Amino acid sequence: MYKFLSGRRLYRWINFSAGLAIFFFGYDQGMMGGVNTSPDYVRVMGLGTSSYEGPSEGYVVNITEPTKQGGIVSIYYFGTLIGCVLAGSLGDRMGRIKTMYIGCLWIMFGATLQCSAQNIAWMLCARVINGIGTGFLNAIVPVWSAEVATHTSRGAFISLEFTLNILGVVVAYWLEFGLGFVGDGRSQVRWRFPIAFQIIPVIMFMVSLLWMPESPRYLAKIGRVEDARKILHRLRSTDDHDSSSDEKLHHVADQELNDILQVISLEKKHAKMNNYWNMFWGIGSGDLHIARRVQLSIWLQIVQEWVGIAAITVYAPTIFAEAGYGARKAQWLSGLNDVTYMIATLWNVLLIDKWGRRVGLWWGAIGQGIALILAGAFARLLKDNPEKAAQYGGAAAFFVFLYTAIFGATWLAIPWVYPTEIYPLEVRAKGNAWGVVGWSIGNGWLTLLNPIMFNKIGENTLHIFGAVNFLTIPMVWALYPETANRTLEEMDLLFASKSPFVWAEEKNFRRLKAEMEASGKGIEEVVEGAEVTEVLNEDLDAKA
Repeated sequence: MYKFLSGRRLYRWINFSAGLAIFFFGYDQGMMGGVNTSPDYVRVMGLGTSSYEGPSEGYVVNITEPTKQGGIVSIYYFGTLIGCVLAGSLGDRMGRIKTMYIGCLWIMFGATLQCSAQNIAWMLCARVINGIGTGFLNAIVPVWSAEVATHTSRGAFISLEFTLNILGVVVAYWLEFGLGFVGDGRSQVRWRFPIAFQIIPVIMFMVSLLWMPESPRYLAKIGRVEDARKILHRLRSTDDHDSSSDEKLHHVADQELNDILQVISLEKKHAKMNNYWNMFWGIGSGDLHIARRVQLSIWLQIVQEWVGIAAITVYAPTIFAEAGYGARKAQWLSGLNDVTYMIATLWNVLLIDKWGRRVGLWWGAIGQGIALILAGAFARLLKDNPEKAAQYGGAAAFFVFLYTAIFGATWLAIPWVYPTEIYPLEVRAKGNAWGVVGWSIGNGWLTLLNPIMFNKIGENTLHIFGAVNFLTIPMVWALYPETANRTLEEMDLLFASKSPFVWAEEKNFRRLKAEMEASGKGIEEVVEGAEVTEVLNEDLDAKA
C-alpha cells in the first residue's frame, strides 16, 4: 500500500497500523481485571469462591488465594521481559516488520492457550507465552513509529497510538462488564471470550503489516540505501504530489538520509557495543555513552509505575465501594474513569512536541502527587467518618479521576516515547528493549507488592506514591535532557558530553552544533573530533 500513498496519508496508515498493536497491548493489560472477577474463572483456577448478592449485584467473587491470583497476573511481565530482550536482538538483525510478525505469532499461540486453560499451571504457561509476544511488540512498534516520523511530530505520532492503548483498556472493561449479565454471570463465556477476543486486533495488525514500509533507517543500516531513500521521499512528500513542494521536501529527505549514513558510519566504529552486556556497562561505546542511555530508559519506565498508576488501578474500586456505591455502581465508575483516562491522552498528543518531554513530566508529577495525597487523605476521612460517605467518598473519587486524567496526559506516553529517541540506530531496538525491561520490572514488582502495601498500611500507600511523584522532579531536571524537536541522529551529539547532567549535555550540544554550522562538518566528524580533543586535553592535564 505504501507504494501508492505518500505524505500524511502514508503517515496515517502507519499510525493506524502501529495503533492496532498498541490497542492490543492496552486490551491485554485491561482484560485480566474483568477475568479476575469471573466466578467460573475463580473456580477453575482454585482462587476462591463466589456468592449470589441479589439481582442488582449478581455473583460476587471472594478471593481466598490472593497470592496465586497475583502470580497469574504478574508472571505475564516475566514473559514481556523475555520477549523484549529477544525482540531487541532480532529487530536490529532482521528488521522491524519481520520481528513484529514473530511477536504476533507468539501472541496468537499464547492467547489460544489462555482462553482454553483448564488449570492454574496451564494458565501460568499461557500467560508467559502471551507476555513474550507482547514484549516483542512493545520493544519494536514504538521504534518503528519513531523511525518513520518527522522530528517535529515524533512525540505526537507515538502518543496518538497510546490513545488507542487506553481505548483497548476501555473496550476490555466494558466488554467484560456486559458479559457479567450473560445468564446468571457464572458462564465460561464471561472470561474465555474476552481472552480470545485479543486475537482479532492482532490478526488485523498482521494483515496491515503486509502493506507497511520497513523503517528507512534500518534499510540504510543494512546497506539498502536506495530503498531507504525511496521510502523517505514518500514519507516526506505532499498528499497531492505538488512537484515544486515535493522537490523541496525530497531535498530535506536527502539531507536526512545523509545524516543517517554519517551516524551509521560513526556507530559502526563502536560495533563492540552491540550486545546487551556491553550496552549496560558502556563497553566499546566511547563518547556515545550507551550505558547512560540504558539507565535513563530503564529507570524512567520503573518510575512510571511508582508514580502511582498501578496503585490507583488496584485501589480505585475499593474507594468507590467504601464511598457507599454498590458493586455495580463501583464498576460503572471504574469504567467511566477509564473513558476519562482515554480522553485525557489527547492532551498529550497536542502538547508533547510543543512543550517537550521534560515539561510534561514535571507538571504531570506535580498534579499526580497532589491528587494522590488528597485521594489518600479523603479515603482516610471516609474510613473514620462513614456517616459522611457521600462527601468524603465523592471527594476521594474525584481525585482518583483527576489523577488518571493527568497521568493519561503526561506520564502514560512520555516514558514510552523517550527510549525510542535516545539510542543510536545501531542498537535502537535493543535500546528500547531495555526500556521495556524497566517497564516489566516496575509492573511485575508492583503487581505483587501493591496488595501487601494496601493490606498493611491502607490508603497511606497513596501518600508514598504521591511523594515519589515529587522526587521525580529533580531527577528529570538533572538527568533527562530534552529530546523534542531534535532528529534521532542529533542524539549522538546530545549525549556526547562526558557529564551525565543536563546542563553540561546541553552546553556541549550547542557547541558541537555551532561547530557543524561553522565548519560544514558532519555529525561523524564533529563527534570524533570532540573525542580526540578531550583525549588531548586529558593528556595535557596529566602532564601538567
